[in-house]
Amino acid sequence: MTHRSDRQPSTAVATLAFGVLLLGGLVGCAGDGAPAGNSPERAADLRAFTVVLDWTPNTNHSGMYLADANGWYADAGLDVSFVEPGEAGSLQVLVADRADVAVSVQEELTAARAQGLPVRSVAAIIESNTSSLVSLESDGIKRPRDLEGRTYGGFGGQLETALLETLIECDGGDPSALTSVDVGDADYRIGLERNQYDVVWIFDGWDGIRLSELEGVETNRIGFADQSSCIPDWYTPLLATSESVEAERTDDLEAFLAATSRGYQAAMEDPSAAADALLGANDDLDPDLVRASAEFLSTRYAADPSAWGRQRADVWERFTVFLRDAGILGGDVDVEDAWTNQHLPAP
Repeated sequence: MTHRSDRQPSTAVATLAFGVLLLGGLVGCAGDGAPAGNSPERAADLRAFTVVLDWTPNTNHSGMYLADANGWYADAGLDVSFVEPGEAGSLQVLVADRADVAVSVQEELTAARAQGLPVRSVAAIIESNTSSLVSLESDGIKRPRDLEGRTYGGFGGQLETALLETLIECDGGDPSALTSVDVGDADYRIGLERNQYDVVWIFDGWDGIRLSELEGVETNRIGFADQSSCIPDWYTPLLATSESVEAERTDDLEAFLAATSRGYQAAMEDPSAAADALLGANDDLDPDLVRASAEFLSTRYAADPSAWGRQRADVWERFTVFLRDAGILGGDVDVEDAWTNQHLPAP
């Protein structure tokens, strides 16, 4: 089984439910946020700013770790700390005022808005979906209709079911001919090679690299971004804030986003520096995986580095319609109010 810190989040395939907020003791430390070379005198003048991650630290977060390592948050007057969400989930930590910004995904934020939680997306960390359905090359699964008669290893989420059924039907296949089993937190390679399932949902920039580049497993992939005629694109991951932070700490939020934007632009220009920053703060990560992943994401955070973080109305609208049509949302959502670009620095 792969160590938890070597795995990217499976939140994209999680169920869209928000439970009672039981937050005491659930937030775990993931780095002290102190910039290199920061003097005690200067640190005392900085304003505390907390970022709750969506999972353990990984390359999705590299731009923030690079900004922190280079002292850009401190230059903006902020003492940024990164914490892990524990079992509570990042958005629950955010709305409980235990963090100022949360790393999340569009399906979770949309569901939260439908339930009336005062959260809003303020930046897209990666501008397009980088996840795929992966299978062993020997199984010959090259397109969605090839999933007929196969077994999918998943997490039992409503979004998974809706996406798979839509993809198969759109490609002329029979969605009812796909069987699903719970994959749990197992090593995907073992499950595939033992025929516990034929296909699984992965993030290309993490487990995709681990399987293909580091372990040499020959795979086929059905990339979600390549299926835009059938399913919508969506932001996974993104940065969210609460309406209270947006209103009461506007200057700090915008200072954070300006430094973060600079961090991701630097990560695109120099992925090795981004990898070094992440590894410097998290020594339990696999260096080879981190470096390969940082290189992969350097061309995918944004096509135009100067416009990092900017979100598009059509992405929010189409994905929300998809969730609503699939019966996933538990309430109404004002799509225009679920996200904003106004706090990002001008391109």
